[in-house]
Amino acid sequence: MSILQNITVGQPKKLIKPIAFTILSNLVNIVPFMLSIETVKIIFHSFAYPDKGLDSGRLWAISAVLFAYMLVMFWAEKPAYRHSYRDAYDISAAGRASLGEHLRKLPLGYITGRDPGDLANMLMGDFTLVETGVSHIVPQLFGALVMPVLAFVSLLFIDWRMSVAMFIALPVAVGILWLNTKTNQRMADRQMKFKLDAGNRLQEYLLGIRVMKAYNMVGEKFERLESSFRKQMKESIRYEALSGPVMLLTITLIRAGLTLMVLTGAYLLVGGSLDLLTFVMFLVIGSRVYDPLTSALMKFAELRYDERAGERILNLMKEPEMSGAQIPGDNTDIVFQNVFFAYGDKEVLHDVSLSMKQGTLTALVGPSGSGKSTVLKLCARFYDPSWGRVTFGGLDEAVLDPEKLMQKLSMVFQDVYLFQDTIGNNIRFGKENASEAEIMAAAKKACCLDFIMALPKGLETMVGEGGCTLSGGEKQRISIARAILKNAPVVLLDEATASLDPENELEVQKAIGELITGWTVIVIAHRLKTIRNADNIVVMEEGRVAEQGTHDELMSREGLYHKLWTIQAQAGGWSV
Repeated sequence: MSILQNITVGQPKKLIKPIAFTILSNLVNIVPFMLSIETVKIIFHSFAYPDKGLDSGRLWAISAVLFAYMLVMFWAEKPAYRHSYRDAYDISAAGRASLGEHLRKLPLGYITGRDPGDLANMLMGDFTLVETGVSHIVPQLFGALVMPVLAFVSLLFIDWRMSVAMFIALPVAVGILWLNTKTNQRMADRQMKFKLDAGNRLQEYLLGIRVMKAYNMVGEKFERLESSFRKQMKESIRYEALSGPVMLLTITLIRAGLTLMVLTGAYLLVGGSLDLLTFVMFLVIGSRVYDPLTSALMKFAELRYDERAGERILNLMKEPEMSGAQIPGDNTDIVFQNVFFAYGDKEVLHDVSLSMKQGTLTALVGPSGSGKSTVLKLCARFYDPSWGRVTFGGLDEAVLDPEKLMQKLSMVFQDVYLFQDTIGNNIRFGKENASEAEIMAAAKKACCLDFIMALPKGLETMVGEGGCTLSGGEKQRISIARAILKNAPVVLLDEATASLDPENELEVQKAIGELITGWTVIVIAHRLKTIRNADNIVVMEEGRVAEQGTHDELMSREGLYHKLWTIQAQAGGWSV
């Protein structure tokens, strides 16, 4: 049952109709065998008793039944085909949507800790394998087993010796196939590993194509991609070379039943304990009964491969989502209490305690790698602390519903990502049911309405993937418009102006001024002059809070903040 559980991504009941209708279709397909046996009897009888002649009336009746059978076959095949494919695609479509939703609810650390190519392959490639298994293999395999079983039981009543001879090798063949299962699984896992690596390297190649062009690393010089493709090729050949002979041996053993049956029949026929008509009947059935079974068994190795794809999907679906069910209140105080945090084995925050009060502007400053962005991510509960607590409105964020918490937050990242959609819809991500008037009002406050309306299609202008058709400042202002439209009481700003030119920085600063008015604001800033009037400036150094206070308080202490301020002031006075 675990195979069916995996191949259907936890929905084995979806196989009931495809299997049932496929078995019904195969039962209907027994009719020609029965009629062919009856035809042999009629012809044989005409030769055995020439005085009675050929019963042409019965032959015409059989022909009429065969004509009617074609209609019945269509009636039986149609639902089998429809359910096999429709249910397979339904499992895949619903599974992709469910997995996408599940990924959204997992801790961000889990997502960033995995290669994005791996997840993309799972959403597309693994579900495609599941589709193939459910639509092309499992129903056909079950349906193919029906005919040999029925034939064996039926033929026992005619001549048990011939029936046993015909099917005696079948259990041996199935046993060999089953014993090879673990070996086949290991080879399938190994092949999938190299396949995923090749997919990851291809994605890396496409995303880094600009860097590779700049450093002349294109073509044969990008050896990692070529190497991954060659490893995948070798492993695929190895998989086929090792699994193929086992499959051929299995099929040979199954078909050996026909040879054993012929030898047994010849022996019994010579001995006089078997009549010629029965022998011919067994020959007719034996020549056809193995065809659907061997066709299905040829795909058994593929079934195990597809089943492993389903197992990988189920394992990912079992990853625990971020917990919490309480709804945050109106209080938006965010407090860190002795917080430690590590990315894997690397601890980046060490015993951090700080308070960010409702309605205040808190600035996080410090050298690169000091833990500022990590503090912001913990505020938004992209991660949970390794130790200690982060509270929101007095409640531990670990007990809050992550979805409800995010409704209280707006974020503007340094690296803005825009979706391949219209500018209007990218802004509408802040509020799904926003009207065009609301979008335009938010864009105006974000100082981006003028450049949007100057575009050929205004808000309906399509944005390239990631926002590649817009400048950095334009993308930044659109992201601020998105945050303004959301109108959340807590605003998190991650170095929103760090990489902008002076003109764009001025526009973005105006937009940020509109965004943060009256809200709880936590901002990461490299340009210290922009946060001089902050209510509290938290200076981070090597994952710890080195000092905190207002600008004047920190300057009077002549600590790290004073040093950073002095360096920036001197740099600001340089001339070229």
